Amino acid sequence: MTQAVARPRGRVRGEYLGAGIAAALTLAAFAVPRIASEQWRSKLYAGAAPLFGNWLTHVGWGSVPAIAIAIPVIRFGPAMANLLPWRRLLAVSWITALAWAFALAMIDGWQRGFAGRLTDSHEYLHEVPGVRDIPAMLRGFAGRIPDFQPDSWTTHVSGHPPGALLFFVLLDRIGLRGGAWAGLACLLIGSSAIVAVAVALRALGAEDRARKALPFLTIAPAAIWIAVSADAMFAGVTAWAVALLALAIRRPWIAVAAGVLFGLGIYLSYGLVIMALPAVAVLIVGRTVRPLLPAVFGALIIVVAFTLAGFWWLDGYHLVVERYYQGIAAERPYAYWVWANLAATVCAVGLATAAGLPSALAHQRRPGDATALLVAAAICAILVADLSGLSKAETERIWLPFDVWLLAATAFLPRSTARVWLFVQALGTLVLAHTILTNW
Repeated sequence: MTQAVARPRGRVRGEYLGAGIAAALTLAAFAVPRIASEQWRSKLYAGAAPLFGNWLTHVGWGSVPAIAIAIPVIRFGPAMANLLPWRRLLAVSWITALAWAFALAMIDGWQRGFAGRLTDSHEYLHEVPGVRDIPAMLRGFAGRIPDFQPDSWTTHVSGHPPGALLFFVLLDRIGLRGGAWAGLACLLIGSSAIVAVAVALRALGAEDRARKALPFLTIAPAAIWIAVSADAMFAGVTAWAVALLALAIRRPWIAVAAGVLFGLGIYLSYGLVIMALPAVAVLIVGRTVRPLLPAVFGALIIVVAFTLAGFWWLDGYHLVVERYYQGIAAERPYAYWVWANLAATVCAVGLATAAGLPSALAHQRRPGDATALLVAAAICAILVADLSGLSKAETERIWLPFDVWLLAATAFLPRSTARVWLFVQALGTLVLAHTILTNW
């Protein structure tokens, strides 16, 4: 009896320890720029550091709907996640996540919060009208990456492989022109990542964990940047790549589709090569390498297609590193951002995720725990990206593809405290959305 009582107490201590450390880290990251010199602060290039945005207390017509969405998820989410049939649960979760993200965007207003987000002069849509010949764009893409040329790509286009720009060009070609359509596409694909995470966990034998995590995935703070940023679309694509790979454990032919999505991922963002870590975690849990060859084949289809079209990935990567240090990244202090990036990640995944991490990492030592291993893979991916120095600031957006897997740590929170932590998630998200005007 004594042992049975001790375990829950230890778990509660772990919850508070994880959340406490995350809260302290985040508060420190917000406080340091406030007390530092103006000269040092100006080199951060983030008015609300560690988040990329500016302090602005505001409300909008999305404020009330966001609260109205959060309340029933907090009150009924855990019970519904446990009782609803699987497919209905996925549908309800996706619809709720869509509504939650859209309501948060509307706190900033239709134009400023949604339709105008991707029309900024640094964004992809700025370059779309100039792409009249797609093959020519692909052939000449690498040559326009370096800055200080008459035809240099705008910031976001230069910082990514051509797949990202190509996505928005194709939207334009099929008649879905402008910021609203682009934002809607990113929102739909990005929010579907929560379904992909649940599908992957279930395919790996962790349906109970998936059900426990879904309410937290549904009202994750990351929704602030899912509506809308291109990185949300990247997160959706790579999340489904991992999910399809998990499904391929039993049906290896599906791995070809998974490989295609992994291949698309690395042509959307150079940093998404690190998604190999969650992929390896899936194969370890499945105790098989059977899906590996068809997945590699699927990825090679994309690599060969872009290479034959005239873009060599490694050339682009080396040039983008050069471009990175031609801009403000050369001034942003690594000594601050190497830990403040992690605070920005806490803002994106919430204190509930941090609370679940100690238990998730403890379970990672148990063989075959799919959820724990995927969480560990997400942590490793984030640390690799962080230590590289190629992600200084804006990581609340850039690391969305990793964050969606980190959110699965909430599955390790006790059912008895689920509502409390959902309340903490929702409250933290609403505070951020109403006090900071984000740039994405």
